[in-house]
Amino acid sequence: MFSEEIDRLIILVIASLGAMLTFIAVALPLLNRTEKREHYTNVIEKKRKILFDQAKEQVYNKKTSKKEEVSMSTRESLAFFFTVQERFGALGEKVRDQMLQAGIRDPKAPMIYLIARAAIPIVLMLLSWLVLANGEKEVESLTILIFVVFIGLAGFFMPKILMKNHIVKRQQEINLVFPDALDMMLICVQGGIGLEQTVQRVGDEIAEHSPLLAEELGILSAEMGMLNDRRRALQDFARRVGSGAAKSFATAMIQAEQYGTSISSAMRVISDELRDMRMAEAERKAASLPPKLTVPMILFFLPALFIVILVPAFLAAKAAGVGD
Repeated sequence: MFSEEIDRLIILVIASLGAMLTFIAVALPLLNRTEKREHYTNVIEKKRKILFDQAKEQVYNKKTSKKEEVSMSTRESLAFFFTVQERFGALGEKVRDQMLQAGIRDPKAPMIYLIARAAIPIVLMLLSWLVLANGEKEVESLTILIFVVFIGLAGFFMPKILMKNHIVKRQQEINLVFPDALDMMLICVQGGIGLEQTVQRVGDEIAEHSPLLAEELGILSAEMGMLNDRRRALQDFARRVGSGAAKSFATAMIQAEQYGTSISSAMRVISDELRDMRMAEAERKAASLPPKLTVPMILFFLPALFIVILVPAFLAAKAAGVGD
């Protein structure tokens, strides 16, 4: 009787766990889609609000007197972005572009990044020097100096390497999805929809599958709608993304608008080129795979293979020798 109750309890627990796992498997993708959609909407609405505030401020500046304009420009010069541009010049511009390519749109991010690159090496060098100098074993001064300098260099280049890796991964993901997005844009343009509405529609459609590209297309749509200069919006899109696909798309759209050529033809050509580039990249990775597998095979597979082949023969020979 007691064992039957235990069996029932075990079955009940297993059934409850199975139901819970089934609910999680069904509900989690839906929650992720909802979160991606909300994040995409928040980013676009925030960008539209910023552009609206800038346009309203420009209109207000035109109506003010020269004295008020000078005062306004003085207050704007105290902003973080202008401070970075003023003090660091081209370096500040480059850092700002890298932040945008990494998807970091906070105006304070370039300043924080530059401060971190200066502060992290100093902190690591001081910590390493304190640990080595106050250790139980005595270490030569030259060894301490070399180690401290090495740690400082590692701390100086570490933020740059992490930022570069993040940018490369982000661009690779965008390049992977961009040809499909161009095909969707081509269908919309051929259906008679304008470029601005096309970009916005495609961004809404791919928000669940590629949130990175959807965010950039949504920002592009907002800038094209709020700014009078479509050329500037496309250039900003290419600068934010930084990949070859985005630059080709922006250049083609600018040239099509400038020379009056067909936008659909330009999109079709770019889509074919990007697909060829994606296929070439896949073939390059496939061709580079055998050399990369050589070292792991030598270190891990061959020793195990030799053990499996030679050990039975060795044991058999040893057993035959003992039998004799």
